[in-house]
Amino acid sequence: MTPHLLTHFAGGSRCAAHSGRVAPVFNPASGQHVASVPLADAADVEHVVADAAAAASAWGARSALDRARVLFKFRELCLANAEPLAALISDEHGKVRTDALGELQRGLEVVEFAVGIPHLMKGEFSDGVSRGIDMYSLRQPLGVVAAVTPFNFPAMVPLWMLAPALACGNAVILKPSERDPSCPLRLAELFAEAGGSPGVFNVLNGDAHAVNALLTDPRVQAVSFVGSTPVARHVYETAARNGKRVQAMGGAKNHLVVLPDADIDQVIESLIGAAYGSAGERCMAISVAVVVGAATADALVPRLAERVRALRVGSPADAASDMGPLVTAAHRNRVRGFIDAGERDGAQLVVDGRAHPAVNAPGFFLGGSLFDHVTAEMEIYREEIFGPVLCVVRVATADEALALCNAHRYGNGVAIFTRSGGAARDFAHRVQCGMVGINVPIPVPLAFYSFGGWKESAFGDQNQHGMDGVRFFTRLKTVTSRWPAGAAQASFTMPLLK
Repeated sequence: MTPHLLTHFAGGSRCAAHSGRVAPVFNPASGQHVASVPLADAADVEHVVADAAAAASAWGARSALDRARVLFKFRELCLANAEPLAALISDEHGKVRTDALGELQRGLEVVEFAVGIPHLMKGEFSDGVSRGIDMYSLRQPLGVVAAVTPFNFPAMVPLWMLAPALACGNAVILKPSERDPSCPLRLAELFAEAGGSPGVFNVLNGDAHAVNALLTDPRVQAVSFVGSTPVARHVYETAARNGKRVQAMGGAKNHLVVLPDADIDQVIESLIGAAYGSAGERCMAISVAVVVGAATADALVPRLAERVRALRVGSPADAASDMGPLVTAAHRNRVRGFIDAGERDGAQLVVDGRAHPAVNAPGFFLGGSLFDHVTAEMEIYREEIFGPVLCVVRVATADEALALCNAHRYGNGVAIFTRSGGAARDFAHRVQCGMVGINVPIPVPLAFYSFGGWKESAFGDQNQHGMDGVRFFTRLKTVTSRWPAGAAQASFTMPLLK
């Protein structure tokens, strides 16, 4: 099979790249090189950014109702093409087909939220703040904005950014991950089919060169990013230094605290899905189970180990598969390196995913791994693994569990499992984390709330989607209005409203 060459997307259609640089795109289940994606050079960046800049003003001038109708049609087209879109996700990312469909649905929920943009962009009005003077505020689009998205959610995260940005009247340049760019390109085509103006939704494929060009281009007014913490920090600092507003979501090490009164059956089923779904390649995956009390841990770990060993690892297209491959061979080897490090540091490897039969098949497969007796000093506890590896940390008290969560440098998501409302409420108020689940293992907020972490998991003042997304992609303007009957006498003092 000869790999096909992908393109950029500008002016309402796919367009060839100027650059001769390309990167391979693999099918993780087979290990085959199935496509080549162009890596933008300066000429590619100029073409795409100039096209967006030329289109931004007219799109922003269209009524909010008009833009909402385009987004509604876009949603309908995405739903009609859900199966093909999910196949593109599975074929390049490796997540199972049902998970790919779920990702698409969670992205479209933000599109549904953004369809209400005529209401969401409403300002305030004060009548008669002084004699003959009214005051009001309004939200206006920024112009050209950039969205830089990760490999693990090639549909959901772009939709989280695109929907509010487009609804608010901006032109968007999407720089997707070069590991799985086909779904984002298809989304751009569907938006054009829905009636989106040419140049309003462009796709620029590339690597760090393309990202840095967007971060420094004066025509780009804002940057929304999701990725690792080192890159998120670079994006935040570089964009801010160049006068842009920026939201940059980084890494995570999400803890699930198990109190002694928790329903162990519920905990096991929740951990299996949250730790090993999508092969652990989720920023909201649970990677640490903090178990309070030795008796609780002794009851939990053996039963959890049975479920990990029974995970069905196989083709993403197979409806029987619980877990597909990792996205690339390099990433699989990185995860294997963390398992090696856990053993060296003295953690007890209860289930070794390196020994799973699936690793002998073509593709980038790895079974689920489970560590027990992990401590806070170990590398597998400190670092984001981003793979199917779960660490069990044993503590004596709920306060010790809370302290562990608060001391970690990441603060994306956290969960607590308990039957005690008082314990749960106290934990939710005291934990230093952006998103909290109570008997919910992956507390990703719905579209009308905002997604975002604390500490080194997020850089910037505003989160993604919800009203924070609307605020991020608009500027607030306040107007003081007067219609005098004649000329007023000049005043040389600070204006006072009476």
